[in-house]
Amino acid sequence: MKPWLTLVGIGEDGYPGLGKAARRALLAATRIVGAPRQLALLPPCISGERETWPSPFDLQPLLARRGEAVCVLASGDPMFYGVGASMARQLPADELQVLPAPSSVSLAAACLGWPLQEVEVLSLVGRPLATLNARLYPGTRLLVLSADGDTPAQVAEALRARGFGASRLTLLEHLGGTDERRIDGQAASWNLPRGADLNLLAVECLADAGAQLLPPTCGLPDEAYRHDGQLTKRDVRAVTLARLAPLPGELLWDVGAGCGSIGIEWMRAHPACRAIAIEANEGRQDHIRHNRDALGVPGLQLVAGHAPEALDGLPAPDAIFIGGGVTVPGVLDDCWAALKPGGRLLANAVTIQSEAALVAFREQNGGELLRLTVAQAQPLGGFDTWRAALPITLLAVCKP
Repeated sequence: MKPWLTLVGIGEDGYPGLGKAARRALLAATRIVGAPRQLALLPPCISGERETWPSPFDLQPLLARRGEAVCVLASGDPMFYGVGASMARQLPADELQVLPAPSSVSLAAACLGWPLQEVEVLSLVGRPLATLNARLYPGTRLLVLSADGDTPAQVAEALRARGFGASRLTLLEHLGGTDERRIDGQAASWNLPRGADLNLLAVECLADAGAQLLPPTCGLPDEAYRHDGQLTKRDVRAVTLARLAPLPGELLWDVGAGCGSIGIEWMRAHPACRAIAIEANEGRQDHIRHNRDALGVPGLQLVAGHAPEALDGLPAPDAIFIGGGVTVPGVLDDCWAALKPGGRLLANAVTIQSEAALVAFREQNGGELLRLTVAQAQPLGGFDTWRAALPITLLAVCKP
């Protein structure tokens, strides 16, 4: 089948910057859909009827045109944080033709002399600013897709708050067009109140002296979290995450989440990892909201309530961590029933009663029991001795 829908990437240089295939598609189109700014870049010789996107954004009117010769205009590369991904999910590949232009990221890398494979790209378009917090490491180069002209100042403020005020910033506006502009500066002294709405911000991350540097690996310092004592401690947390073994795109239920540390570090393992924290205590819910933003995973979903009732209607998980409440009737059984085949369940116990619940569950469903004891050297008079924390029993089981 010949594609009826052509997605044309267009840059700030407009129609003159398009290739022959893109120009032919636009000349042949009976209808052209795009944002007003993009449609304004077309010359009068393009005779197709021009149509702006509906507000709120909706693809259905466009899909109802199936069979017409339709072109859609998109900025740069439509398959890079663009409308092309949404269309590709709803149309067979043989109905859609994509003609990309250079993306803003490619233009920025060329302008800065940064090898693109060594750069991290972060979009803040429709995403919380707190997403930035999971990407801050000394020496990292970030290309940040701005939501609007306020984003650069917001990023500079966030960098200062996290101890990265020394970071070098480059604001690139209207890349590839006649209005292109470059502004260089430092996060600590950034004073541009607002830039052009169409901009990209390059960040070369440099840490201030004394900045708290958090690694991407599991087992963050306990002091990285705001909590009321209900916290899976660092060493146990590292073992727990290793046993849960997060993979890109997988979903975790963090049941009895406390301050949310397991779900947060699960999501920090990979940008595509997802987690739902189930917590009934209102104070701890506030801790979870703070911690997920401070540690760069604002997408962590919080469900207020007690398990097992709060589990009803949640999407099936790939892994489950139960940090408390294993003695509550139905918690272990309902979690096990909801877990996807091949999924992992891990539960921690401190009391004799909760340990007995894990032993009983293991007798029915198999799995592995592990006891962890962590001791720290602490002063005793003029000497040092070992102070042991409460031993933790872990049940790790994989669902057939």
